[in-house]
Amino acid sequence: MKACVFTLGCKLNESESASLMRGLEEMGYEVTDAPGAADLYLLNTCAVTAEAERKSRQAVARMRKFNPAAPVIVFGCAAEHDAEAFAAREGVTFVAGAMRKDKILSMLQERGVCIEREEAFCELPMPKMARTRAFLRVQDGCNRFCSYCLIPYLRGRSRSRAAASVLAEARACTAKEIVLTGVDLSSYRDGDVGLDGLVLALKDVPARIRLGSLEVSAVTDALLSAMRAAGTAPHFHLSLQSGSTKVLRAMNRHYTREEYLSACRKIYAAFPGAAITTDIIVGFPSETEEDFAESLSIVEEAGFSKVHAFPFSPRKGTNAARLEDIPPAVKSMRMDRMLEAAAAAEKRYIENNLGKTFTALFEEDGGYTENYIRVYNKTASEGGMYEVRLLKRCEGGAECELLSRVE
Repeated sequence: MKACVFTLGCKLNESESASLMRGLEEMGYEVTDAPGAADLYLLNTCAVTAEAERKSRQAVARMRKFNPAAPVIVFGCAAEHDAEAFAAREGVTFVAGAMRKDKILSMLQERGVCIEREEAFCELPMPKMARTRAFLRVQDGCNRFCSYCLIPYLRGRSRSRAAASVLAEARACTAKEIVLTGVDLSSYRDGDVGLDGLVLALKDVPARIRLGSLEVSAVTDALLSAMRAAGTAPHFHLSLQSGSTKVLRAMNRHYTREEYLSACRKIYAAFPGAAITTDIIVGFPSETEEDFAESLSIVEEAGFSKVHAFPFSPRKGTNAARLEDIPPAVKSMRMDRMLEAAAAAEKRYIENNLGKTFTALFEEDGGYTENYIRVYNKTASEGGMYEVRLLKRCEGGAECELLSRVE
């Protein structure tokens, strides 16, 4: 019997799917994550935007084209948000939510809908081992309730995995890089152990440790000191969303523009040359041209190495969905300008690093340096870790030369 586990959305979803794949293998299934012919389909869905939810619905029809007779099990955030709509789709036999994914493997033969709330961290099987990068799930849920975001309503309140459990999985992991991930990684806490303590606990794990998305409040002297002591990758995905303090307040983000820039300066002081990547929402309700100009200017002022820009997408059930949206044409023009600024920022960062040496872990179609520059070399082996020198910028990153292999 062959099972296909197809994943949409975030790195946390990828980690959860890897756990389910491992569990399916232990049950005797041949397992793949590549869409194709199978006897069973499990779809891990996303609802972070309306477009993500639409793609989740499309995935059901896509899987059924490969085998119309195979049962389709749908779970995750989009399933939590609109369970009955997924249950009504032809071929879907079972719908589970976003919080009790630990029950899915025991309910493969069930029919209907199972949406349950969960107050404790949901432990899953040890994930299917990756050769290169593994995503280690350490936290779930969120208490922040940003005005545009549905995720706290779908994944529930913040809860953290026991540090001992995190450490056990990290030590058993065969990947050369481990990315700590969660809905709100910054809120990690197991008793007296915060994110800084967790990073220190992973100090002797024989893999490069990288942190997932962080909030401004997480950028403390304690965390930066722990990262330096543990040799954590100098890459910070520091959520921004807007460069305007006024818009940040409307988004219910708990910092100002200056506080964000102060966190960036603190990072650069601890890790000169660090990569700071971010997300920016363009066209949030009430965003004026002056507000947008502040988002444009902070791209250069913060020295971002990469910017993920998205047009605002109202999500029914959030406070922002009640606000008057900006005209699509205005939003589209601002997106074009933001994408230009993002491309220029990435170009500056890469060009500032040409001629420098880094350690790069190569995957199937390129590698990543510790500061998250995408690098290319045709002779590098998949799964290989190399000391490299950046030679010239190219589309999507930089070409590099291999100096030596790092074991």
